[in-house]
Amino acid sequence: MQTINAERLIARIHELGDIGRDPQAQLTRLAASDNDKAGRDRLVAWLHAAGLEVAVDRIGNIFGIWRDERNAGEAPLMLGSHIDTVINAGVYDGCYGVLAALEVIETLKERGVEPVRPVVAAAFTNEEGVRYAPDMLGSLTYVGGLTVEAALATVGTDGSVLGEELERIGYAGTAEPGFAKPHAYLELHIEQGPVLEREGFTIGAVENLQGISWQRVTIDGVANHAGTTPMAMRCDAGLAAARVGLFLREHIARSNAPSVATVGTMRYEPDAINVIPSRAVFTVDLRDPDEARLSALEAVLSELLVRIGTEEGVQISFERLARFQPVDFDQGIVEAIETSTKRRGFKTRRMTSGAGHDAQMIARIAPSAMIFVPSRDGISHNPREHTEPDDLVAGANVLLDVVEGVIGRG
Repeated sequence: MQTINAERLIARIHELGDIGRDPQAQLTRLAASDNDKAGRDRLVAWLHAAGLEVAVDRIGNIFGIWRDERNAGEAPLMLGSHIDTVINAGVYDGCYGVLAALEVIETLKERGVEPVRPVVAAAFTNEEGVRYAPDMLGSLTYVGGLTVEAALATVGTDGSVLGEELERIGYAGTAEPGFAKPHAYLELHIEQGPVLEREGFTIGAVENLQGISWQRVTIDGVANHAGTTPMAMRCDAGLAAARVGLFLREHIARSNAPSVATVGTMRYEPDAINVIPSRAVFTVDLRDPDEARLSALEAVLSELLVRIGTEEGVQISFERLARFQPVDFDQGIVEAIETSTKRRGFKTRRMTSGAGHDAQMIARIAPSAMIFVPSRDGISHNPREHTEPDDLVAGANVLLDVVEGVIGRG
C-alpha cells in the first residue's frame, strides 16, 4: 500500500511552525503580516521545488498547480487549507492541510502517476479572521461571496488595509479569485476538539459543518460612582452584558440541542474599578449544524437584548459581523474517505465540524469534504496544540488514497 513521505511532511510542519515566533517563542502569523510573508515565501519555495506552477490571486490566495498538456483543460481537484494563525498559536491548524496537500502531490509525481485532471494545493488568505473580518475571507472571496474590491478594502484591527498590506508583502496577485473552479475540494485538518481522541478513532469523515453567526453588541448605560450609587438606581452596562452570557448558557443547557454560544470578547468603558460601566462592547458567537435552530437562537438573542434593555434601563444595539449557513459535504467523497480508512485498518467515524473552515466556502461551488485527525486533549488555537505524528501520517495517507481515486477516474 502506497504512503506519503512521512519524514518530509513532519519536518515541513515543524519548519513552518518556527516561522513567526517572537523572543518568547510564541507563534503568531496574522494575515498579510511580515510573519505571514515569511511563511508564504517558504511555502512558495516548496511549491516551486516540487515543480508546480504557482499562481497568486488578487486576494492573496496561493495555488500550487500540477498539470500538463493532456489534462490542462479539465477542472482541477483542489486540496488545501491556510497558513495564517491566531495569536500564540499551535503549529498544526491549517498548516497541516496545506503541507499534506503538497506532500500528496509530490508523492504521486514521484510515483509517475499521470492524473486525468490537474491537482491544486491551495493556501487561502485570512482564514482565521484575527486581523481582518470576516474569517475565511480568502476562500469566501474566491467563491464570489465577497467582491474583491470589498475584501481588499477591509480594515484590520490594527487600522491596516488588507489590500495595501498584500501589496506591501508582495502577495497582491494578478489572477482573479475563482479563476479555477474545482472539480472537487478536499481539506485535511486537525479536529480541534476532543471527540476522536476520547472515542479512540484515528480518522474523522466530516459530513457537515455548523452554521456560524457572529454579532457585536454595544450596551450604553450611565457611568457613576461605584460606592455611592444604590444598586436599584444604576444603569449598569456591565451587568446587562453579563446577563447576556449567562442567559445563553442556561438557555442552551435547557434546550438539549447541540448549539453553542460564546461571548468571546468584552470591553468596558471607562474600565475603572470604582466606576459603574457606561458602555459594554462584546461579541457573541452562535453555532449550530441546523439552520432552523441557528435562526431560532439568533431570534432568542434579539428578544433577550430588547428585554434586558428595558429591565436595566440601558440602550442596546448590535451589528452582524458574519453569518454562514450550515454546510452538508459531498456524500460520495465522505464515503471514499471511509473506504480508504477501513482499507488501511484505521477506526473512523462520521462527524460534524464545530469550527469554520475554507471547505465550507468552496462547498458553494464544488463537491467538498474534510478529513479530521485527533487533537490531543481537544486543544487548538493554543501552543499546546498537538497531534501524534502517526495520526498526521495516517490522515495524509487517507488523503492520498482519495486523491488518487478522484484523479484516476476523472
